Amino acid sequence: MGGARDGGEARDDARGKGAAIAVVVLLAGVFAITQGLSYPLLALVLERQGVSSALIGLNTAMTPLGLLVSAPLLPLLARRIGPVRVALSSALAVALLLALIGSAHNLWIWFPARFLLGFAIDGLYIICETWINQLAPPARRGRVLGLFSSVLAAGFASGPLIVALAGSRGWTAFLIGIAIALVSAVLVFAARHRLPGLEDERPASLLAFLPQAPLLLLLVGAAAAFDQAVLSLLPVYGLRVGLGEALAAGTVGVLAIGNVLFQLPIGWLADAWSRRGATLLLCALTVAGAALLPAAGTDPWALWPLLFVWGSAAYGIYTLALIQLGDRFGGTLLLAGNAAFALLWGLGGLAGPPLAGAAMDRLGPGGLPLVLGLLYAGVFAVVAVRRSA
Repeated sequence: MGGARDGGEARDDARGKGAAIAVVVLLAGVFAITQGLSYPLLALVLERQGVSSALIGLNTAMTPLGLLVSAPLLPLLARRIGPVRVALSSALAVALLLALIGSAHNLWIWFPARFLLGFAIDGLYIICETWINQLAPPARRGRVLGLFSSVLAAGFASGPLIVALAGSRGWTAFLIGIAIALVSAVLVFAARHRLPGLEDERPASLLAFLPQAPLLLLLVGAAAAFDQAVLSLLPVYGLRVGLGEALAAGTVGVLAIGNVLFQLPIGWLADAWSRRGATLLLCALTVAGAALLPAAGTDPWALWPLLFVWGSAAYGIYTLALIQLGDRFGGTLLLAGNAAFALLWGLGGLAGPPLAGAAMDRLGPGGLPLVLGLLYAGVFAVVAVRRSA
């Protein structure tokens, strides 16, 4: 009797964890749509108002600045009020801030509003990444985190499509973003009893985490530098090598599709083989992709498959970093680690575009793949030499 009861409780616990994982994955994907929608929507509104490109860029930078500033503060906040309240407050704050931005088409109000938007977005992401690692069974952590990363990427990529369909005039796109943020809040509230708290209540700050996993932070910074460099400069690269405007813009879309489709197989590979081996393989593929990109030229049969694989490999090291973070840390230290990942994502994203842009100015379009190839070659070398993260 006792064994049967224990078996039933174990199955119930597994089903409960499975339901909680599904909620967290859905929550992250839904919320990513709001973030992906906000960047093109607000840029188009400002452009229509006649705001200069420099001011549009400066205003856009307020959101990543909010991400950076919030990173060291969010672990402290989560320990004080609990992760569920942080996630719920973040989703509601995004809805309120989008309503404020949509009703007050005033650039100077948008500066603090977009800074706070970055703070709120980061709150939900850090908590979701902590929850998914707490909930993932160790033997299947790679596949769970791969699914999480794929859904997150798909949500972010869907945002610009919504703007394209709804347009940037009037309230339609803003209302969609507000509704999505409110759906996120409802998901958190409905699942609040299934979502884990902090297993370890001892203080663990972002600064305390930084020296404990330098290799994981390097992976995050490299993935962020790649992400921001290709988002801003790959279309420019395409134009300079002779692609038409539509095809040049489409290069980023092909990278994004690779990112969405291949994170789950990458997670499976990490489970079935080796976290370190998978990291080395993805770095090698990224270096090879960078070396082959100039040779692909404008031939679509060479360029599109190459970009597809290049993007999936380059972005995949972030998924592998998340997997290894969950392998090694728990409780407040896991939360601090996710905050450190957010900080390094911001710093890597700030460094990537200027370095790649300067290389393109000096060396021509080939400067972009050269910088990114050297970056991932450096990561490969560090991972090959070091045995621990």
